[in-house]
Amino acid sequence: MPKSAKYLLVGSTEAYCGKSATVLGIAHHLKERGLDIAYGKPLGTVWGGPEGKEADKDSQFVTQILNLPENRLQPTLLSLDETTIQKRIRREDTTDYSQILLKYHEMQGPDLVLLEGPENLEEGTLFDLSLGQVADILDARVMLVARFHSLLIVGALISAKRRLGDRLLGVVINDIPENRLEEVETMVQPFLEQHGIPILGAFPSSALLRSVSVADLVKQLNAEVLCRPDRLDLMVESLSIGAMNVNSALKYFRKGRNMAVVTGGDRADIQLAALETSTQCLILTGQMPPSPAVLSRAEDLEIPVLSVDLDTLSTVEIVDRAFGQVRVHESVKVQYVYKLMAEHFNMERLIQDLDLEPTIVAK
Repeated sequence: MPKSAKYLLVGSTEAYCGKSATVLGIAHHLKERGLDIAYGKPLGTVWGGPEGKEADKDSQFVTQILNLPENRLQPTLLSLDETTIQKRIRREDTTDYSQILLKYHEMQGPDLVLLEGPENLEEGTLFDLSLGQVADILDARVMLVARFHSLLIVGALISAKRRLGDRLLGVVINDIPENRLEEVETMVQPFLEQHGIPILGAFPSSALLRSVSVADLVKQLNAEVLCRPDRLDLMVESLSIGAMNVNSALKYFRKGRNMAVVTGGDRADIQLAALETSTQCLILTGQMPPSPAVLSRAEDLEIPVLSVDLDTLSTVEIVDRAFGQVRVHESVKVQYVYKLMAEHFNMERLIQDLDLEPTIVAK
C-alpha cells in the first residue's frame, strides 16, 4: 500500500517575505537528496497589476522551475480577489473548502508535499483556508518566513507561535541587514529557540534578490523602449533621480550601483553623466525625445533608454513600489536562492524534524 504523504506548509507573517523563494530552495535541495516532492498552493491570489487582475505568477513560476510531473501538483482551490470575497459575503458561495482540501490526501507516493501558504496568518479565514486552518485540515507542519525589519520581529513570532502551537516546525528570518546578522544569530535566535521557536535559517539581505529587471520596469511604467530592447534582462538594484547640476549628479551617480536613473528628457548632460556610471537603464520623463548623442552612447554601452508619459514623482513612486514587491522570477535569482539555502538554512534539521529519509547523502 502506498505511503501517505507528509505536508509542510510554508507561510509568512506579511506579503513579500520570500515565501516562494524559500519553497523553491527547499524543494531543490530535497530533490537533490533523492526525495520525491510534490507542490501546491491551496489559496491563490490575483491582486494587482497595472492592467487589473493577473494570475498567481509565483505559483506558476515555482511549478515551472521545479519541473514536477502532473501527479505531483496539487490544485489551487480558490483565487482570492474582490469578486470571490464579495460572493462569499453575499453567501452566493457557500462551498465547504475544508472538505475539498481534504482531497489533497488522495495523492499517494511523495515523501513530502510542499504547500505555499497565504500572505499572512489571517488571509483566507473567510473561506476556512487560513494558514492555521489548512495546517489543521491536512495535519501539516508549518514553517514561517519573516522579514527582519527590527527587533519587533521577536514579538510577532512569539504571537505566531501561540496561534500555531505545536504545528510550527520553525522559522526563517529573511532580509537581515549585514550589520545586524550577528545580533540576530547571538541574541534573537537563542531567545526564540528558548521560547520553542526553532530558527531554521537566517538570511542576509541581498541587493540581487531585491532587484527588478528592466523588463519589469517597462511593464510597470508602460514605457516606450527607445534603444537596446535586447538588454531588458539587466537587473536594477537602486533608483537615482537626476535633477541637479551635472557635477553634483556625477558625484551622486558614482556612489550608486546598478541604477535606474530617472531624469527629464531634456537633460542630455545628466543622461550622458549617468551613462558613464553604474547605470542599467535611463528613464526619461516628460515625453521629450533624447538627443541623438545620448541614444548613440547608450547603444554603444548596451544600456536601455525608456521614455514614460509620466512626471518624475509618479515615475519614482511606481519604481519604488516595484522594489517593494520583488519576486524571484529570473534564473540568476533562482541560482542565488539555491546558494543562500545551502549556506544559511539548516536542511539537516528540517529533514530530521519531518522524519524524512533521503536516498542520497548531501555532499
